[in-house]
Amino acid sequence: MRASASPEKIAIIEHLSATETNEISYKHLNWRVDDMCRRMLNAGIEQGQHVGMIMMNSVLAIVPFFAAMRLGIVFVPINARLTIDEMDFQLRQADCDWLLPYALTDTLAGLRDKGHRLANIEQKPKKKITIPEREIDLDAPFFIVHTSGTSGKPKGATLTYGNVFYSAMASAYRIGHLPDDKWLCVLPLYHVGGLSIFIRALLYGITVDLRQSFDVQTINHALTYDAVTLVSLVPTMLFRLLREREGDWYPALRLVLLGGAAATPELMQQCLDENIPVATTYGLTEASSQVATTLPGDAARKPGTVGKPLSFTQVKIVDEAGNPQKQGEYGEILVKGLSVMHGYYNNPDATAEVLRDGWLHTGDIGYLDADGDLWLVQRRSDLIVSGGENVYPAEVEGVLRQHPAIEEVAVVGIDDPEWGQRVAAAIVVEAGVTLSQDEVESYSREHLAGYKTPRIVRFVDSLPLTGSGKVQRPAVRELFAD
Repeated sequence: MRASASPEKIAIIEHLSATETNEISYKHLNWRVDDMCRRMLNAGIEQGQHVGMIMMNSVLAIVPFFAAMRLGIVFVPINARLTIDEMDFQLRQADCDWLLPYALTDTLAGLRDKGHRLANIEQKPKKKITIPEREIDLDAPFFIVHTSGTSGKPKGATLTYGNVFYSAMASAYRIGHLPDDKWLCVLPLYHVGGLSIFIRALLYGITVDLRQSFDVQTINHALTYDAVTLVSLVPTMLFRLLREREGDWYPALRLVLLGGAAATPELMQQCLDENIPVATTYGLTEASSQVATTLPGDAARKPGTVGKPLSFTQVKIVDEAGNPQKQGEYGEILVKGLSVMHGYYNNPDATAEVLRDGWLHTGDIGYLDADGDLWLVQRRSDLIVSGGENVYPAEVEGVLRQHPAIEEVAVVGIDDPEWGQRVAAAIVVEAGVTLSQDEVESYSREHLAGYKTPRIVRFVDSLPLTGSGKVQRPAVRELFAD
């Protein structure tokens, strides 16, 4: 439909290098998606099957994503920063029938060795293949995005076509959209925040300026000279950009959508001082991205709030017994609406834990003020958000405990002005054994993605415990106070 409505409109500007770009119209994007559909069908991929792909910020990732939509295939984006073992777990957890062959050769070889079937989509069909027409069922699964839980094991949030459609519409109703909008995308496409930009663009008929990676100098240049009107960032990115920028950004820039982690008061004050049009937002994978968003004027008037819930979404605050809290009282944030996932794939217990009576129990702590604006006090109690990436201590602790020299470990997040938080580990070493921080980091990198690796290590005689024997995480953080 978009290709018919605005065929010559530029859909994607892909930056291949510092000087080379590739502009793709909606007409050409439609042709490429059709071609990919035929290749997928020729490879034996069938409607309803689960197809995984290791995602890079490239049109090579977007074309299969839209082809999966057209064919009724359940798409499973995989974080390119994970280890082969972590990728293997997620592909198996999501029951992937196929893996698309877009990744480093060694990575594909490693996954093939673990039994994953690579789809031969490089081979052009030898005969004409007709793409079957189908109506999209809004309740049907569209893609499965993995998100960590307090157990440390990733869970696959199943998002439907209806979830992402209503999320995109609600975003437009809140922040508006203009025919000439250009949305700069530097968020990774293995996160719902990155993919949601392309879903919105398709529905709105606007242009996405796609960047392969986040480079401060390059992105500052784009925001200064490339007539970008919208950009999605996490606080770490914005912190770096403002630290290095040399002049005002292009006046067409009307919104910096800031989410993924809580912004510090200092960062928000700097944005206010420098007239940066920041819209702070609160969202999560299980709700298809945005839940609440405040516009720049309100963010300047009430720095710290993430604003009111979006259309089709309800938010309430409850105490530990599930009773509604009064205005200004802290409690757990519950979310209900058309953008909330149908559940975690193949995990009914985890689904039942977070989806109760139609409400998504986020585990996040916040409150609503007299205006109905949401204030986020604390993300999930143990969650570490480093550079916009979620790190759960239980996962890191589980890996470190496998080291023969480590008797016990507690992992916490330490506040950092650039990263938001850094991963820190307090370690009790086995008696008579020596261990260095370099050895801890090396071992972690062998088994975990780099952003999960502890960057600060303290060796202690024992961990601070509660009377019931649980680790006192606030006391652990105090170990790193110096």
